[in-house]
Amino acid sequence: MTPRRTAGRAVALLLAAVAVLPGGVASAAPVPPAPGPPAELVPGVAPGPAQPWSLDTPDQALPPVVYTPSAGEDAVEPRRAVAGTYALVEYVPLGEAVAQVSCTAKTGPYQRQVERWLGLRVDGRQSAADCRAVRAFQVRQGIKPAIGFAGPVTWSRMRYLSARRNPNAAGKCPLRTHPVVCVDLDRQLMWVQKGRAVVYGTVPIRSGRAGYRTRAGWHRIYWRHKNHWSTLYNTPMPYAQFFNGGQAFHGVYGSLHTGAGSMGCVNLTVADARRLWGVLKKGDWVFVWGRRPGT
Repeated sequence: MTPRRTAGRAVALLLAAVAVLPGGVASAAPVPPAPGPPAELVPGVAPGPAQPWSLDTPDQALPPVVYTPSAGEDAVEPRRAVAGTYALVEYVPLGEAVAQVSCTAKTGPYQRQVERWLGLRVDGRQSAADCRAVRAFQVRQGIKPAIGFAGPVTWSRMRYLSARRNPNAAGKCPLRTHPVVCVDLDRQLMWVQKGRAVVYGTVPIRSGRAGYRTRAGWHRIYWRHKNHWSTLYNTPMPYAQFFNGGQAFHGVYGSLHTGAGSMGCVNLTVADARRLWGVLKKGDWVFVWGRRPGT
């Protein structure tokens, strides 16, 4: 037998041996962690009946069966959310929540953004002065726990306050003579404008999570169902206004400030969804742009 044939047989035997190992060589390769918020960040206030923090409201991912609701069905108003459902509860390090610290020394994930918004020295590191300033803002806005941690809820509130008077300052939502629903995934905000006039909003939203992103571009409201119920997830979707397949604007009976997003829908508070219901009609235009942080 020639050396070349001997070498070839040795390689074949080696490959055969590898094939019978449990899982093969590939199983030894490390599996990259799934993207998501830092695991150590948890809601800083214990959950209660109004805020089931461990639950992300699932949305109907598939297009619904469209029909014309009866007058009797439309006469029924969806139930209101219980008091405290939309309280601003910050996500903080687990140790800080357990210890119930009054002012944290921890640097938050949005430290630089919060420092810049408050006019502090922007160095991305928490200081005693930073903590006092952030904590004062949290107290004014009703964010709990007010421990000065620059977390996602604090930064979300700052983005909302900056945008509410002139949400389209950057001109990213096209101006039209007809109403346009503007959905800014970058800032997790939405409003309705007609020309330069804002006729609804600005309001905070929760859009699609990684793998279920809310689809960008132009859409139109094609079906409105006040008392919609997701048969896929057995979940209420009050004041649902569908604009692309199974993606719709609708209210949720839970916090908008959760680490994961929706399954593609644009979630609002029930009160905001009710007001939006009175502003829009079938055929209205929707423009979506940007990308939810973390997706």
